[in-house]
Amino acid sequence: MNLPELRAEFPVLRKLAYLNAGTDGPLPTSAVRASARELELELGEGRAMAHFERRFELAAELRSAYATALGADAADVALTTCTSEGMAQVISGLELARGDEIVTSDEEHPGLLGALSAARELRGVEVREVPLGEVASAVGPRTRLVACSHVGWVSGSLAPAELGELEVPVLLDGAQGVGTVPVNVHALGCDAYAGAGQKWLCGPDGTGMLYVSAKLRERLTVSRRGYANLADPNAGLDAHVHDDARRFDTMSLNAETTACALAAIGLLESAGWATVHEHARSLAAHLAELLAEHGRPVAPRGATTLVSFPSSDPPAERELLAEHGVIVRNIPGRPWLRASVGAWNDEGDLERLIGVLSR
Repeated sequence: MNLPELRAEFPVLRKLAYLNAGTDGPLPTSAVRASARELELELGEGRAMAHFERRFELAAELRSAYATALGADAADVALTTCTSEGMAQVISGLELARGDEIVTSDEEHPGLLGALSAARELRGVEVREVPLGEVASAVGPRTRLVACSHVGWVSGSLAPAELGELEVPVLLDGAQGVGTVPVNVHALGCDAYAGAGQKWLCGPDGTGMLYVSAKLRERLTVSRRGYANLADPNAGLDAHVHDDARRFDTMSLNAETTACALAAIGLLESAGWATVHEHARSLAAHLAELLAEHGRPVAPRGATTLVSFPSSDPPAERELLAEHGVIVRNIPGRPWLRASVGAWNDEGDLERLIGVLSR
């Protein structure tokens, strides 16, 4: 599948310059149809044993697809409902205590900050915030975890490569990473990587993934247990969690959501991950150049798909852009608008954005 064919799979692009995959990616036609097929099957056949077997089959396929996107083994990947759920499981599972420290950056998303806040409030853990580029060097004798973004959600900055050399566990928030840049969890040297299915993988809300290395997996407690993550759910009180990453699976993931996510990631795979990554990042770099030429120098960024640029009134300008068919978001607490550039976008989308800003 070439890029024009990929773009044609996203109906929203026929009317909007959709530059908001950092929040939610555009849904492709094939994904919606896959979801509808599952619902029609449930409507006509009911939801008996065959239905649950179908759910397990789809979950296994989605786990493999996510593992491929992460450069991981399927046995090391759990299915979650969002990035935040995976990160919270890792942080709570470490059972840190007063006197322990977590190092994070000063530009993290609430999805990570919420779990860090819980560790501080409920367990007395100290959370230290430093600039993203300094998280590796900030590790000290009391540091028990480094938790930060792989790709910063604010401006698209990249976490330092030195994180892969640390002795303490490293948890990466990959919400803006997987699907935007090449990801190989082993090359990154991280112990855990949480990602989103609904953003750059263009799946439905309520989908995500969590990679956990075998070494870290043995250290994490699993307090939340149920049918989905038990190896022998019919063993009653003697039931145990799976030996592999399935122990961290979300409690319930329906067939229509799973099928939708599977079709979406399959579409991107058909275009080729190298092509998807290169086109999106090149287009984002071009947008940064165009914005600078029009008096909107962008925030410091890496070779990623996010482009944040200054605005005197971000919420108002976001609404103005939306009125003209250009969808971006504003960054709370910062004088920036953020454009998320995907492989499905083209030069016309960028020109549309620049055209409205130049009015």
